[in-house]
Amino acid sequence: MKRIIPILMTLLLFSGCATQSAEKTYRQITMEEAITMMEEETGYIILDVRTAQEYSERHIPGAINIANESIGTEDIPELPDKDQLILVYCRSGNRSKQASEKLVKLGYTNIIEIGGINSWPGETVTGDK
Repeated sequence: MKRIIPILMTLLLFSGCATQSAEKTYRQITMEEAITMMEEETGYIILDVRTAQEYSERHIPGAINIANESIGTEDIPELPDKDQLILVYCRSGNRSKQASEKLVKLGYTNIIEIGGINSWPGETVTGDK
């Protein structure tokens, strides 16, 4: 019996670790890594989760705008493919983390949080599109 208890404890420990690593989550990368990814990948979406006003003042070219506050528990028509690569940003990185967590809970599988536009080294555009 003394030999079985350590074996059972070890199995319990390993099963607990496996459960945690299987948790669905998003990845975080730097803006520089995001630029490299954008140069190498195709078919991705750049998602700006700031307000519509913030978006119109300045955003990354090609980004679509869905405010973090509007992401809830329902499917998002602008993001129909839940396996598509989605790069998420906001102003400073706080709302993009919140939005990324919400998207993962909605079943999106390829979410990458890239931080805030305040750190964006590339060009930006103004306007609604």
